[in-house]
Amino acid sequence: MPEQATEVTAAGIARLAGVGRAAVSNWRRRHADFPKPVGGTETSPSFALPDVERWLRDQGKLAEVPLRERVWQQVTGHPEGAVTALIHTGCALLLVRDRPTAWLELTAVSDERMAAVLPHAMEEVLGARLGPDAEVRARSGDPVPPGRAAPPMGGAAAAGRPSADRPAVGSPVAGPPAPGGVRKAADVLGDASAVHSPSAVHTTRAVPTPSTDALLPSVPLLRAAAELAAGIGAGQTFEFLFGRKLDANPRQYTLTPRGLAELMAALAETGKDTDPPGGRRPVRSVLDPAAGTGTLLRAVAGPAELLAQEADPALAALTALRLALHGDGSPRNTPARTVRGGDALRADAFPRLAADTVLCHPPFNDRNWGHDELAYDPRWEYGFPARTESELAWVQHALARLRTGGTAVLLMPPAAASRRSGRRIRADLLRRGALRAVIALPAGAAPPYGIPLHLWVLRKPGGELRPVPELLLVDTTDPAEPGAATGTQTSGGRDRLDWPAVHAAVLDAWRDRADHPGVSRVVPVIELLDDDVDLAPARHLPRPAARGGAAGLEDVRERLGDTLRLTADLTPPPAELAAPAHWPLTTVGELARAGALLLRTGTGTAPRTGAGTASVLTEHDVLAGAAPSGTPAPAPAGSGTPTVSDDPVLLEPCDVIVPVLGGGSVARVVDEATAGAVLGRNLQLLRPDPAAIDPWFLAGFLRGTANHRQASSYASTAARLDARRLQLPRLPLAEQQRYGEQFRALAAFEDALRTAGRLGGQLVRGMYDGLTDGTVTPR
Repeated sequence: MPEQATEVTAAGIARLAGVGRAAVSNWRRRHADFPKPVGGTETSPSFALPDVERWLRDQGKLAEVPLRERVWQQVTGHPEGAVTALIHTGCALLLVRDRPTAWLELTAVSDERMAAVLPHAMEEVLGARLGPDAEVRARSGDPVPPGRAAPPMGGAAAAGRPSADRPAVGSPVAGPPAPGGVRKAADVLGDASAVHSPSAVHTTRAVPTPSTDALLPSVPLLRAAAELAAGIGAGQTFEFLFGRKLDANPRQYTLTPRGLAELMAALAETGKDTDPPGGRRPVRSVLDPAAGTGTLLRAVAGPAELLAQEADPALAALTALRLALHGDGSPRNTPARTVRGGDALRADAFPRLAADTVLCHPPFNDRNWGHDELAYDPRWEYGFPARTESELAWVQHALARLRTGGTAVLLMPPAAASRRSGRRIRADLLRRGALRAVIALPAGAAPPYGIPLHLWVLRKPGGELRPVPELLLVDTTDPAEPGAATGTQTSGGRDRLDWPAVHAAVLDAWRDRADHPGVSRVVPVIELLDDDVDLAPARHLPRPAARGGAAGLEDVRERLGDTLRLTADLTPPPAELAAPAHWPLTTVGELARAGALLLRTGTGTAPRTGAGTASVLTEHDVLAGAAPSGTPAPAPAGSGTPTVSDDPVLLEPCDVIVPVLGGGSVARVVDEATAGAVLGRNLQLLRPDPAAIDPWFLAGFLRGTANHRQASSYASTAARLDARRLQLPRLPLAEQQRYGEQFRALAAFEDALRTAGRLGGQLVRGMYDGLTDGTVTPR
């Protein structure tokens, strides 16, 4: 078959050259020899990767394409799509890791011969890691063990419900094979018409063995992926490619953040509630019935049998490969990873399972969960959920798949704790001791990021276990209250949520099961069994009037008085008016080219050394004048040879930080307390040479309104600052320092005003709360 060149979009070209997409658009307009589009659409054309690389090299804009970028471009340019490419790559990476000698022998032959022998080799490693394929067993005449697999779901059943880490749009429906015998992802992963067929239920492995015809276009990609894996490992290679796929489709998936997944796994493994009768034992089997990308199961610590089900067949296959490639243990020493396709409510893959733990981030507000078909399902032990109560259906499904005394942790929308349509089921969960805790998380813990989601911790009652007549309510919506006076609170934002603080608050409350004002309370069940059965922690845990309650108001008042006096002392003297100055000007871009300053862009990624955990200075921290509050994202997997753009940017004293979005004139000089933090996303760092530029002079002139206006570009919804276009006057260093001292004094005055406003708000709030709850009396 003719060789098909890999195609790349404008965004891919920008990533290769290390520039923005606007630069690529300029190249297309200004250079007549720029490669012509070979595919795509008029608004989003694609170009032949070899032609693009050749042009970039001829123009001196590219020395060498990093291997990881080349592999990713081959994934996106695969003739059958990125999903099929990732599935084939994952199968090959399993073979590379588990049988490296066999892989080397396979790569020594031609592409056609390699594609012919790969299916048999892949089936051996897939069978060892994920169990034998039902189709293979059927051909061999071996019986298929019941209760361990389910058919992949397609069509309406899969398309109707996006789940955690699962596509928010419909799954691809299987169709006839593509011409030439090459099967697309939907063809490879099964026919949707078999979903409700009794003979098909519980028989299909999530990752079928690709055929020779399907593998042939993927062979160059598999060779390149194996080369990348030789440097960074098979698991990291797949994580890099899979992560790029998720990043390229941010609105298509609802992801479970890693910090939340680790918290849910820790809750399931911590505390006396996880102990089975007769003593403690480690978690042996963990089920996620709405697995998505498998983030929850990857967070499980220690050896455990991992079982998952996912309605979207393509995502189920990718999740199975991700779990199989997680860790470096041999198949004999690694507990089973069993992933099945299908809707867990409509077509349960594990009907006879009694797991130690269930972790689940179910789809929210789903009215097409199977209400009409499942009216008489035996799982509704606590009541038949209303059509609007899909989350309570998932709660009962999780309990039905637990052993007696097993623990389930589910992420729930806050409305599930108070909707009247679910009050009878909530009441029965309380009466029988199945619901053990409801934990309110800060807004930003998981999508939808604007509301504080809940965690429900459940234990399956029965046997010798006696129902516990109490419910633990925990409210962590403001986990960093001790730092409220200094602006270090971190609630209410996906990029600035302090996960260590949230973990400590939740796990301490879960272990202690004690009353802590405003944080946790153990409520007798009888108090909750009213007409509403409202389990929202905020209803039963009123926040204290101020830090330390009403008794702390005097401390807040004293600090406010001190701050107001400091503010008065720092008030600038009367301005001395003068005619507008006409200095010779230069730009930040010119200074950077001359070596007078270094210009870097923040990534928010963790340091590669792994030594310590650095906080991230976020865009919000810069705008609010707060201490670094973010947590670093993982370093990019698959980076092989690190590039400057991938490395985390660690702050040093006297660095100047400028936000690039929003249009506000803000610049911050890094002090000793902030030094060592990681520069977050949407921030640019300017590191001046102290022998040439005073940092406070630089920061002050960058904040000029006219300066920002001329250096900003405006889109339909936001403004973006081009730091290279910011202007500075050409002044001697001594004159710069004179201006710098004035700018430093203004910054101190601004900080004092900000602190006074924050303390004043605390005092006002505390007084209102104290007067209304009786802890403060009017004078």
